[in-house]
Amino acid sequence: MSNTIAEKILLDHSNLKDVIPGQFIECEIDLIMVHEQLGGRIHKEYEKLEIDYVWDPNKIFFILDHWVPAPTISAAEMHQDCRTFAKKYKFIHNIGMNKGICHQVLPEMGFSRPGMLIVGSDSHTTTYGAFNCLSTGIGATDVSVVFATGNLWFKVPESFKIILEGLLNKGTMSKDFILQLIGDLTTKGAIYKSLEFHGDGIKGLSIDGRMTITNMVVEAGAKFGVFLPDDRLTKWLKERTSTPYKYVYPDEGAVYEKEFNYHLSEITPVVAKPSSPGNIAQVEEVEGVEIDQAFIGSCTNGRMEDFRMAAKILKGNKINSKTRLIIIPASMEIYREALKEGLIEIFLNAGAIVGNSTCGPCVGGHMGVLGPDEICISSSNRNFVGRMGAPSAQIYLASPATVAASSINGKITDPRGLL
Repeated sequence: MSNTIAEKILLDHSNLKDVIPGQFIECEIDLIMVHEQLGGRIHKEYEKLEIDYVWDPNKIFFILDHWVPAPTISAAEMHQDCRTFAKKYKFIHNIGMNKGICHQVLPEMGFSRPGMLIVGSDSHTTTYGAFNCLSTGIGATDVSVVFATGNLWFKVPESFKIILEGLLNKGTMSKDFILQLIGDLTTKGAIYKSLEFHGDGIKGLSIDGRMTITNMVVEAGAKFGVFLPDDRLTKWLKERTSTPYKYVYPDEGAVYEKEFNYHLSEITPVVAKPSSPGNIAQVEEVEGVEIDQAFIGSCTNGRMEDFRMAAKILKGNKINSKTRLIIIPASMEIYREALKEGLIEIFLNAGAIVGNSTCGPCVGGHMGVLGPDEICISSSNRNFVGRMGAPSAQIYLASPATVAASSINGKITDPRGLL
């Protein structure tokens, strides 16, 4: 039988000879990522099992990133619970809290490789599909099951074939494409599907850009998002890992539930209006909306490609006096590279606030919190009510280019006019 990438990877991690969409199967997990949720719900759920071991401490990736440094006593206690659990069960990959955001650091350290099946205690674990593997977020109960057994159940998903052609135009980024895709699919249009990205258009997308896309497939309800491999991925992996891997391609004749075709040259700057990633509009439709805050960062858009684009727009300009701009690198590696390239200096000269590598304003828990009725334009992945602070605040999602341009004018701005 001909299989999609998702079917092939799930089959490879089961003891079955074939799988079909809709079938429930048990799979062996290659790696599990946990962050603050370990000290939140996970350790409590695991205690209920009354098991005094984890199946393989070498296959657990533990990092603190959401509330770093701890901004409250409750956050500090959560961190303490995390560290106690990690020490008790001798986690090998105990990353700590000074590396950055999980979805950036894990790939940087070479842990996401083609063909792997990875789960994590965060919904945006789908990010690692940029590396030709399957990855998805799971809840505390399922994390506990993996800790105890190394296995987890899955329903074999139907797959959508997303064919990309052409190149993005100046001022348009991968974020614009994924927002457009979510708008077309709707936030419920891909529930428990695998979005498989094909076509020559992939070649023009950086690894940073692919990570942005797979990061946000979950906002359309997708279980997985996965890219076909190419030379660009080979180069990335060569710099990150010496562990052997094998690329996974779909079989000829693989069956897809739906097929979508996009020419990237036709994508224009897109903004997701409050309060849904699927509530999209072309930037021209919302241009002029005044903003109080702008944010560039998060596991979606805190990478070098994003900062280089923002720096092009901000260089020689100043943040509007009525607006504040917060910039947070997704990892310390990115922070150092941005320093080396002089990007941080450009941001500071423009009047931006540059923070340590953490989820920060995206979580809305301890920095960049919005006050009542404030408006923010953000490069993060969600704009739900109360996501970044006061329930009456409004969040618009956009690319780093659009966010940077908007911070200069103090209102939502088409970035193409500033490039």
